[in-house]
This record gives sequence, C-alpha cells and structure tokens, in this order.
Amino acid sequence: MSTYDKIAWLPICAALTGLGLVLSYLVLRRRGIGAGARGAAWSLLPLAAYLTGSIEMFWKMGVAVGDFAAGFAFSVKVWSGIAVAGVAAALFAVSGPLRRRAVRRGGRQAAAARGADGRLPASPGGQLTRRQAAAAPAKARKGSGADDDDLADVADILRRHGIT
Repeated sequence: MSTYDKIAWLPICAALTGLGLVLSYLVLRRRGIGAGARGAAWSLLPLAAYLTGSIEMFWKMGVAVGDFAAGFAFSVKVWSGIAVAGVAAALFAVSGPLRRRAVRRGGRQAAAARGADGRLPASPGGQLTRRQAAAAPAKARKGSGADDDDLADVADILRRHGIT
C-alpha cells in the first residue's frame, strides 16, 4: 500500500471545496458577483480533481519530480556531468574569438606574402622585399586589360572630385 492510499482524499477535497465556497460567498457580498463566481470556480477544483482521479496523477508527478530532484542534487555522477558540460561551454566560448583571430592573422599574413599579381614572391622566407612591396601598388594602379570599363568611369568621376 503506497502513501497515496493512506491519505483520505475525499474529506480533504470536500473540506477545501466547502471552505472555498464560504469564502467565495463572502467575496460575492463584498466585491460583487464577478469576484464571487471566480472564487466559486476555484473552490470547486479540489472536488473535481478527486472525482476525476487527477489527484493520483498529480501525486505521482510530484513523487517523480521529487525523486529526480533528490537523485540530481545528491549524485556525484550528475554533478561531474554538469562540471564537464561547463568546461565544454567555456571552451566553446573561448574558441570562437581565438578562431576568428587566427583566421584574421592567417589572412593578413597570406595577403602580405602575395604580390600584386597574386603570386608568391621569389624571395626566400616568403616575405616581400621593400622593392617588391613598393612596386606592387604601382603595378595595381597601371591596370591591365582586364579592367572593367564601368568601374573605370566611376573611378574617373571620383578622381575629378578629389576622392581617391
């Protein structure tokens, strides 16, 4: 026999309903029919829960939540899992900015290592010499046959207005 079966639910629910109806009558006289009707509706719920068998369902749900909480709060295994999840979350939070920084740094180094024509320089070590670095913008300004005519018109208008 479970604990649920040891409790006399009918007298408890009937007493709650009766007390609620008495209080609803007092509210009806003081605040009006709307407030009294609302109180009566709330008062009838304990008796309805008993008659439909819902109290046993609520009891089982409460026992299940209580067992879960007790097992959760006092389990070393569960708290170890929470600690591991926290470490994983911290690593995710830290790795995002680190990856962005590495991508930016790697992109800058790759751009600096390439010449204006997009090819790697012939100098040892992969770094541009001063002469190559100075010649790269000049080559880019001279243009090639692949320049777009529409953009050349726009660049000409911008140059006339002093915008470079």
